[in-house]
Amino acid sequence: MRILALLAALLAACGDDAATPPDGGVEDAGVDAAYPWNLPAGFPIPIVPADNPMSADKVALGRRLFYDKRMSGNQTFSCASCHEQSKAFADGLALAVGSTGQVHPRNSMSLANVAYLGRFTWANSLLPELEDQAIVPMFGFEPVELGLRNMEGVLLARLSAEPLYQELFPKAFPGDPAPISVANVVKAIAAFERTMISANSPFDRYQRGDTTAISDSAKRGNELFSSEKCECFHCHSGFNLQDVVRYVGKPTAELRFHNTGLYNIDGLGGYPAPNRGIYELSLMPADMGRFRAPTLRNIAVTAPYFHDGSAATLDDVLDHYAAAGRTIESGPNAGVGSANPYKSSFIIGFTLSAQERDDLKAFFRSLTDDVFLTDPRFSDPWP
Repeated sequence: MRILALLAALLAACGDDAATPPDGGVEDAGVDAAYPWNLPAGFPIPIVPADNPMSADKVALGRRLFYDKRMSGNQTFSCASCHEQSKAFADGLALAVGSTGQVHPRNSMSLANVAYLGRFTWANSLLPELEDQAIVPMFGFEPVELGLRNMEGVLLARLSAEPLYQELFPKAFPGDPAPISVANVVKAIAAFERTMISANSPFDRYQRGDTTAISDSAKRGNELFSSEKCECFHCHSGFNLQDVVRYVGKPTAELRFHNTGLYNIDGLGGYPAPNRGIYELSLMPADMGRFRAPTLRNIAVTAPYFHDGSAATLDDVLDHYAAAGRTIESGPNAGVGSANPYKSSFIIGFTLSAQERDDLKAFFRSLTDDVFLTDPRFSDPWP
């Protein structure tokens, strides 16, 4: 029912940085103890909504839907069009492009370990579950992603005409008299996405006791990353290198969004519209430019970086944080980001030697999980 209610609302309407979650959603979730997660050491069990328990059949259906171009209005795009496995389910573009060719204002985020997230997208506190998020690319229109607005009947007719779906939907949703439904499409995709666990990078193996898994340079980079000199660990911590996670035993995630001094277009903290962070929802000045910190897992393969893809390389990212904010000399976005009054207190700047810079990049590269990037369980199942 939550999915249908959110869909109706969408179609009708369309820690220095802590926020308060709305009622429901995360707090109503539970755990499906029967599902064989087969998680590595140090990885907690993901929370699963009580109304969408995990099953192998549901995951198999969700994988098909994730890669199916019939899931877009003009049948040219699938979820995988913006989330490619070889790029840790990002797309390598500075700004995402939807099925109609519309360029989006933001960068496609990696889907690695989304099962553990406390909220979704770059700057939205109102999407507590993957099921809620999945509706946005399907039916949203500002911007158009999959472009299915007002096409629910068309979508279901397409899926119903596929013999394989005539078999898979009833298996995934036994006892449902009408298993091919929008709600079940959303549930199946969310179930598949929850299985996208990335936990086999060289750094993971190092954490599990293999002292030879990463280079001495990467080890020094990890020490720098975790130091008060660079301050990186405040927003990128824990097993997912991310400050907002939830799991069994930690059912509620404290919401955090951060202004990192990317812009200061008016000298008063302004960010260019429509990329103004959580401010777009709250309209509170202090929320200007505050975005969610993404995981750093597989960061070496998810360039370009930041919410608008405005940092092309890891060196660009390090330059930004070393300067405590970005200075743009001219043009409509000109301004001194380091002077942004809403900037996080953790963005203080630092100086790196050439060796230290190389060490940090070696650490970032050690976070690449080649097993995840090639795992056939997450690949395109269609011939």
